[in-house]
Amino acid sequence: MASLLLCFILCFSSLSVTLSEQLLLLPLTHSLSKNQFNSTHHLLKSTSTRSSMRFHHHHHHHKKLNKQQQQQVSLSLSPGSDYTLSFTIGSNPPQPISLYMDTGSDLVWFPCSPFECILCEGKSTTTTPPPPKLSKNATVSCKSPACSAAHTSLSSSDLCAISHCPLDYIETSDCSSFSCPPFYYAYGDGSLIARLYKDSLSVPTSSVPSMLLPNFTFGCAHTTLGEPIGVAGFGPGLLSLPAQIATVSPQLGNRFSYCLVSHSFNQYRVHRPSPLILGRYDDKERKDNSGVDGSDSDSDSAEFVYTSMLDNTSHPYFYSVGLKGISVGKRNVAAPEIVKRLDRSGNGGTVVDSGTTFTMLPASLYNSVVAEFDRRVGRVHERASEVEDKTGLRPCYYYDGKVVNVPAVVLHFVGNGSSVALPRRNYFYEFLDGDKKKNVGCLMLMNGGDDEELSGGPGAILGNYQQQGFELVMIGPGAILGNYQQQGFEVVYDLEKKRVGFARRQCSSLWDKLNQNQN
Repeated sequence: MASLLLCFILCFSSLSVTLSEQLLLLPLTHSLSKNQFNSTHHLLKSTSTRSSMRFHHHHHHHKKLNKQQQQQVSLSLSPGSDYTLSFTIGSNPPQPISLYMDTGSDLVWFPCSPFECILCEGKSTTTTPPPPKLSKNATVSCKSPACSAAHTSLSSSDLCAISHCPLDYIETSDCSSFSCPPFYYAYGDGSLIARLYKDSLSVPTSSVPSMLLPNFTFGCAHTTLGEPIGVAGFGPGLLSLPAQIATVSPQLGNRFSYCLVSHSFNQYRVHRPSPLILGRYDDKERKDNSGVDGSDSDSDSAEFVYTSMLDNTSHPYFYSVGLKGISVGKRNVAAPEIVKRLDRSGNGGTVVDSGTTFTMLPASLYNSVVAEFDRRVGRVHERASEVEDKTGLRPCYYYDGKVVNVPAVVLHFVGNGSSVALPRRNYFYEFLDGDKKKNVGCLMLMNGGDDEELSGGPGAILGNYQQQGFELVMIGPGAILGNYQQQGFEVVYDLEKKRVGFARRQCSSLWDKLNQNQN
């Protein structure tokens, strides 16, 4: 199975990545491999744990550092995506790289040779190319805007001082030969130290000339902890992949979408590419605001339902929208304020994230949804408590026969009557419990924790840390819409109009259609 997956990646790395004035089409490869897991329970537990860790890292206490500690800067989000894409870096010779696609971070980084990954046992790296070797002459200056962006809000003068640039050079703005200092990223389940580099990044294609970004800025890591694969950040930010493409081609960088082929943790269903689309192609905006049809019969003609992005100047690395409520059957469960809008500090909202697998909800909303779901399903079917403990998902139910009746689940976003009905497979996963040889199904939404804790709540700022040179602040979103719930939808990020759209698609057919039109 591993060799087949490797063959798939290598084949699609050399397949047509197409470019026109309006559209750039790239294949996303799903990294699921059950060879890494000894059971479905193990696979689901690993995935649910990673989703929870990533979500709670959003609410990690972020440090405002004193002068002696300014070179250590925490990244807002940790990588956790299941979808990878491939490029080549450099030109002498060009070297392949394979990266996770992540709308929840805004930096491109990858391992560089020589490379050491600590505590990476059990994390598959067999399908990724070897780390590239980079010239030290390609480092970024400490006075560049890119260096300040990588170190959050630190000024170029501070960064040049950390790089040991003499004071008279700093005062005369003559520090261009001093490199941007390394930065430390702390993730939910790993970390890394990286330096900024500039080199050419190309999108390979067999049908048209490659798209070349001659001065692409990225992070190069020689040592990581638990992070064997790099990340292509698609979030808002100066160093994200779309932002850097926009400097060369605004029509390609200001709008992108992806359509994730539905896999339902079936390793035999992930061999089709999921299209990642940079730029614009013919589509239609819904005029009747009636929402997206949630039936399992896919349609390539469905029109987009849009909801506005929330303007978050405090934490601009999120694509946040407002979630108004969730319908379970005929009952509409209202969402708390924390997921509808942002507070004065920029916390709250619902992040649309390709890098988190399962949707995470605050406890009050999650418990209400589960109560209504269990009221409808639990009165007919036995709760599978042991499966819940083994997978980290709940509620789960045993059932006889081939089908269990579950209520429809609809997401209601703020504004424009934008409602999105989830297909059944996007929120209820059915499999065979190998221990009891029974059919079991689980709700695929997760509890993100107490509402008060997520919104900051009492004690969000701990004064005693200020005496040590720290101000410890709780920040983060109220909820996350994960990539498992996004399967079978084309999700578009319209950065010009500041909105996110959803349309039901047969994603493998969309890849074939767009690829054919571009050749």
